[in-house]
Amino acid sequence: MFSNLSAGALGLPLDHTTSIDLAARHGFGGVDPDLGHFRTLGGTAAVAEHAAAVQEKGLEWGMAGLPVPLDAPAAEFRQALVDLPESLELLRAAGVTRVGTWMRPMHDDLDYLRNWRLHVGRLALVSELLADAGMRIGLEYIGPKTFWSTERYPFIHSLREARELIADSGATNVGIILDSYHWYTAGESAEDLAGLTDADIVSVDINDARADRERDQQQDLDRRLPYDTGVIDLAGFMGAVHAAGYTGPVKVEPFMKSLAEQPVDEVLADISARLDRAVTGK
Repeated sequence: MFSNLSAGALGLPLDHTTSIDLAARHGFGGVDPDLGHFRTLGGTAAVAEHAAAVQEKGLEWGMAGLPVPLDAPAAEFRQALVDLPESLELLRAAGVTRVGTWMRPMHDDLDYLRNWRLHVGRLALVSELLADAGMRIGLEYIGPKTFWSTERYPFIHSLREARELIADSGATNVGIILDSYHWYTAGESAEDLAGLTDADIVSVDINDARADRERDQQQDLDRRLPYDTGVIDLAGFMGAVHAAGYTGPVKVEPFMKSLAEQPVDEVLADISARLDRAVTGK
């Protein structure tokens, strides 16, 4: 596995080229691809050249966002499918192999079964298109009860449910985005991660939680940097990720506005050190 700089996940207003330079400077192993930037380069040949330059800096690609919203209204979903081939052509030219999205863990109109059927059908369709482009899809379940309990019908908010959805879709190129914060707020333990393999995990996020809140009081967008509070058992979490033989990106996603108010080099030096601790287990 490798440490990955995702400026957006850190809340840092960095453009793509700046992120690449800073990732190399601070010893990250990878950086997130930016489909929007790829579109400005003038075609697949230029995108491939850009990707080669990133690789020369010793960086791998992390995970791009899935260009298709799985739970969008029907017309929006259909238009996204129409636009998808162009996006996949650029991502493929760059050598991107991982894309991901999160699943909204509740709905005001669709009950659990109807929402399940919607996701299964759309995931089966989209995953086939991405498989043809040589890409894997990561699905992230959202754990905080303070989020999934806010609408009429709760939906997937645990690892078990997410894996069952993937199995039901029949897709072979779909796996999990494992986030320590969602794992913790879902009430899961290292035992729940036992048996996972590299093929089951597309990306990994690490965060900590506030020490002054109980598990069911934690807010999705109010997290702490990994290893800050010790509320989340990151040693157990990362131990299971290591045991799975995971080879992909690991990033920090704290949703802390205060990071953008600090000198960027200081922030990234700190984040890089935290990720090295997680990746190396030391």
